Amino acid sequence: MFMKPATAKISSSALKHNIQVIRHKAPKSKIIAVVKANAYGHGVVFVSSTLAPLVDCFGVARLEEALALRSNGIIKPIVLLEGFFSAKDLAILAVNNLQTIVHCEEQMQALEQSTLPNPIKVWLKIDTGMHRLGVHLEQVEHFYQRLKNCKNVLPQIGFISHFSRADELQSDYTQRQLDRFLSVTQGKEQERSIAASGGILFWQQSHLEWIRPGIIMYGISPNDIVGQQYDLKPVMTLTSSLIAVRSHKKGEPVGYGGSWISPQDTQIGVVAIGYGDGYPRNIPMGTPVYLNGRLVPIVGRVSMDMLTVDLGQGCQDKVGDEVILWGKELPIEEIARQTGLLSYELITKLTPRVITEYID
Repeated sequence: MFMKPATAKISSSALKHNIQVIRHKAPKSKIIAVVKANAYGHGVVFVSSTLAPLVDCFGVARLEEALALRSNGIIKPIVLLEGFFSAKDLAILAVNNLQTIVHCEEQMQALEQSTLPNPIKVWLKIDTGMHRLGVHLEQVEHFYQRLKNCKNVLPQIGFISHFSRADELQSDYTQRQLDRFLSVTQGKEQERSIAASGGILFWQQSHLEWIRPGIIMYGISPNDIVGQQYDLKPVMTLTSSLIAVRSHKKGEPVGYGGSWISPQDTQIGVVAIGYGDGYPRNIPMGTPVYLNGRLVPIVGRVSMDMLTVDLGQGCQDKVGDEVILWGKELPIEEIARQTGLLSYELITKLTPRVITEYID
């Protein structure tokens, strides 16, 4: 008997395949591979090392993430997608050859007032309609000129923005954002990026010089359609094991609070994964797992270390059998649809207790 607890199997071949798909969709664009949040829960060292020969740049959210890449031998360009948080960070950026976004007056002033060992590459973030970060459209020329005149900034300025509704194919808002972006950058350096995952898949005209794949790089769709329909392969398969198979009587409850009562005699399987591993506690009963070639429903409440599934009468399942929570056999997009949770949230909330296995 061998039982393996919660395990995330990460496939390098799937990751490479997805990059090839992305290259095919935007053959004229350079790639900023987004590896923030521990590469969307997939392991930033493994993912960045696998992708380093295949992409042109890496994108992160925090300085600490960029330094982790550098300390693990990544020499490709790295851009801080939220910019720097303190003027003291600028010297670290300069020494480590890191690029930064500038999205506000405070960052601009810090750049102008600092003394750095060498100038750094800057991308000007433009608010085209997300209304989260970025300078307003009417401020672009003012900030651009200040960046051009700043001794701490390399001459080639990049321009970057972000779609807020790229997955809404019937809306004209994405095209309006793109039109604004093209208008305010017209006649300036042609180093522009606005397309993230949704833009790459659905808005070919937005690809421009640089694209920024995030969730699709990991084989997951940014909308409700399963990523495999876009020829993407899931990079992560989340598995665990059956640690018990129990006879269960009709009319008896299972788990905390007795929230599920069996309508018939059945077999209950206990799976070694719970909210202590990052599997959501409030996941609806009936959410499936994949076991021995079929889907079986979760019943009862998810607890810290275990969840229970209804195996049905006469099942042949046994202790030690592998259970797939999501992966090729059970797309994470389907779990997201049934639970009302985002795929992004599901993959990034896994805890360090989950074993990580890097395969092929």
